[in-house]
Amino acid sequence: MSSHTSRTRQPSLSQLRAFAAVAEHLHFREAAGSIGMSQPALSGAVSALEDTLGVQLLERTTRKVLLSPAGERVAARARRVLDTVSDLMEEAEAARAPFTGVVRLGVIPTVAPYLLPTVLRLVRKEYPQLDLQVHEEQTASLMDGLLRGRLDLLLLAVPLGATGVTELPLFDEDFVLVAPSEHEYAGREGLPKSALRDLDLLLLDEGHCLRDQALDICREAGRAEAARAGSSGTGAGAGAPVTTSAAGLSTLVQLVAGGMGVTLLPRTALRVETARNEELGTGYFADPAPSRRVALAMRTGTARESEFRTFANSLREELRSLPVTITE
Repeated sequence: MSSHTSRTRQPSLSQLRAFAAVAEHLHFREAAGSIGMSQPALSGAVSALEDTLGVQLLERTTRKVLLSPAGERVAARARRVLDTVSDLMEEAEAARAPFTGVVRLGVIPTVAPYLLPTVLRLVRKEYPQLDLQVHEEQTASLMDGLLRGRLDLLLLAVPLGATGVTELPLFDEDFVLVAPSEHEYAGREGLPKSALRDLDLLLLDEGHCLRDQALDICREAGRAEAARAGSSGTGAGAGAPVTTSAAGLSTLVQLVAGGMGVTLLPRTALRVETARNEELGTGYFADPAPSRRVALAMRTGTARESEFRTFANSLREELRSLPVTITE
């Protein structure tokens, strides 16, 4: 057989399936029975595969069948090819049947601990055939994953302002001030935004969208230097530095409890992060309070758009018990 022929001809799935069965059973009759093929047809398919690949895959004797060294290597690859084809068929079946198969959900760290219990409860209750795979990452990484096809759906703060992404708003939630229990604003209601001008404010590390939202709130409150706050730990004038101190909200709250400053938390995080900590107090802003919007985001034109819109509607209903304002 010429090398040109071996390069242009390709094995069929039937040939690979026949050879994989023989490699598993090392017996032609048992292999044929395992895949519902006659023994002559199986033998012919294996011979055709050897001819196509230009290598001897089996060592045949009157008493048994053995894999050749080349057959050992080809058998492993044939099994991977057949497994991949099986996965492809499962994906196609999932596409035909909504709310089945895999959905890769990306979630930002300032949402995941507080909303995932509700999301997972909804999936278990309403969509038990859905294989939800959760990936917690920062916004930039999530957006890259969505646009490259690594992720299917995102749960994060918006607006994103990204081309090719459709947002499905879920709710708006207020920010609240978390301070040491003896702080003058602890337990207060109706706080003006201007109260933020002269506080030692603790923020998340750069890369978290919640940090950027907090800085925007500070600018609205009149902290003109907030825009320059950076990882150096300084930035908001008049003796009120904006200090980057933590990679997560739990650490921020512990720093507040230790008297190092105050921070802003979204309402959905408040119960989880401050419950049963007597060293913390909460201050609520006057209307309109600073807030953020949380949404699902999908690729514009995705084949699962209808499915994801239905999921968003169901999730809004599940979220009504939280201290948020549902966006209809």
